[in-house]
Amino acid sequence: MSDSPPHSSSADAAPILYAVADGIARIRFNRPAVLNAIDEATILAFKDAVERTAKDPSVRAVVLSGEGRAFLAGGDVGRFHAAGRDAPKVVAAIIEPFHHAIVALASLHAPVIASLHGAVAGAGLSVALAADLAIAADDARFTMAYARIGTTPDGSGTFSLPRVVGLRKALELAMLGDVIDAAEALRLGLVNKVVPAAELAAETDALACRLAAGPTLAYGRIKHLMRTSFSHTLSEQLHAERDAFVASAGSRDFAEGVAAFVEKRAPKFTGG
Repeated sequence: MSDSPPHSSSADAAPILYAVADGIARIRFNRPAVLNAIDEATILAFKDAVERTAKDPSVRAVVLSGEGRAFLAGGDVGRFHAAGRDAPKVVAAIIEPFHHAIVALASLHAPVIASLHGAVAGAGLSVALAADLAIAADDARFTMAYARIGTTPDGSGTFSLPRVVGLRKALELAMLGDVIDAAEALRLGLVNKVVPAAELAAETDALACRLAAGPTLAYGRIKHLMRTSFSHTLSEQLHAERDAFVASAGSRDFAEGVAAFVEKRAPKFTGG
C-alpha cells in the first residue's frame, strides 16, 4: 500500500486528494507547483476532508502528506501579494476554515500521522505539529517562516510549538525563522522518527496500519487526556483519567484486550 491516494485526471486538479481504504484516511495536499502552499480553495478542501473523516466511522487512522517536492510550504505568499490592500480579507478567509480544520483534526478519535518531506514551513509546520505523530524523510526541512514575511503563526503553531520544544526554543524558532534539518527536528521532538526519503511511504504505511488495527476509542481518549492536561490541576486530571478509564472499560476493545491478555494471544481490536 502507498501513502498516495488513487489518482485520476479530475483528482489531480483538486487541491486536496482524499481517499479512505483499510481503515486509513489519506489527506494529501496537492498543489505541487507551489510546494502545496495554501490558498482559499486548498484550505476549504482540507477542512472538508477533515470533516468527512470525522463523520466516517470506518476511519481508524489518518495520514497527512504532500504531493511533489514538499509537504506544505505554508501560505500562498503570491496570493497575499496579489491581494494588495485586500490581504487582510484574504488571510481571514484562509485562517477561519484552517482553524476549524485544526480543531476537528485534534478532536478525531483516530490518531493522525504527518508524513513529512521537503519543505515543512509556516502553516506546514503548524499542521505537522497538530498531528499526533510525525515521520520525516531525511530531506525534510523545517521552519516557522512567519516572521520572515512580517506576521505571526497560525494553525495552532503558538499552542503546539512551546509544548513540544519549550518556551525559549519556541520563541527562537518563531522569531528567527531559521531552517532546521530533519535530524535537528528529531532532537527537538518535532518529529518521532526520521527515515531515508525512499522509505517514507513504507514507514508511514506501517505505522498507519498498526494504529488502524488498534483500540480507536482508547486512542481518542488518550489524545483528549494529553491535549487537555496542560489546563488541568493534578486533581482535575486524575478525575479525567478515572472517567476515561471507566468509559473504556465498557468498550468491546477493552473486553477483547483483557481476554487476549488472559489467553496469552494478540488482541484483535475492532475500534469500538
